[in-house]
Amino acid sequence: MIDQHIIGSETLSATIKADGAELISLSNKDGEALWHGGPEWPRHAPVLFPIVGKLTDDTLIHEGKAYRLTQHGFARDSLFGWVERTKTRAVLQLRESAATLATYPFRFVLQMIYEVEGTTLSVTSRITNPGDTVLPCGIGAHPAFRWPLAEGVAQEAHLLAFEKPEPGPGLGVAGGLLGPEIPLPFDGTELALAPALFTNDAIVIPAVESRSARFVARDAAGATKRSLTVDWDGYKDLGIWSKPSGAPFLCIEPWFSMASPIGWQGEIVDKPGILLLPPGQARDFVWRVTL
Repeated sequence: MIDQHIIGSETLSATIKADGAELISLSNKDGEALWHGGPEWPRHAPVLFPIVGKLTDDTLIHEGKAYRLTQHGFARDSLFGWVERTKTRAVLQLRESAATLATYPFRFVLQMIYEVEGTTLSVTSRITNPGDTVLPCGIGAHPAFRWPLAEGVAQEAHLLAFEKPEPGPGLGVAGGLLGPEIPLPFDGTELALAPALFTNDAIVIPAVESRSARFVARDAAGATKRSLTVDWDGYKDLGIWSKPSGAPFLCIEPWFSMASPIGWQGEIVDKPGILLLPPGQARDFVWRVTL
């Protein structure tokens, strides 16, 4: 039996499980919007912590000592404890343990706060540093939405409409690490979607200008059949990902921090783009989806 909790409003329902504090369902009158976690990719919306992406050789270095920390960190595979469960809100918590300290030598508290109001689900990642040294970490959202978003609509009949133009350049990904700069195939504020976009893995937009992106499915006449909007606060980077085989999901991923650049290896506190949270402080990162 999966340990899960359902929150919702009259117009929106969301299901969260304790394993990974992961959102596993999001639906309204038009049906399910979240990827169901099929064989192409078994997850739904994993929480990325304490790193986003890969470290070189899956190795974290702190004060000259090497620790093995694999892609996206351990939160997505950790059992969170329930702090609060109501009809519209769920709060889960993870903190350091002997197991985490063996691979990530820092104290931390990570709370995941899910709230539904009307047609919007908000997801807050609250990181607290209870230690007496700086906490170097990354945090990322990884929600996967159904693509096609509406039945009978081709994948190529979808687009992402951003709040602002994103002139780029973007960054490519090679072997899980950040590669060279790449042009971003935007037409103004719109990114036309097709599986071929992901031939070389994710599209990474560092220091993304926009605070929102609308995922739109259109019919043959160009009319909107279904859409959803993802917006974010506190995050500074954005990843867009699917599998190049034409897998039926699209991930829209607000991040703070990214994978290590190809060829970079060093102390975790010196990692490009890492969050350095001072002792005793907390910081919130929020993403929302509106159906």
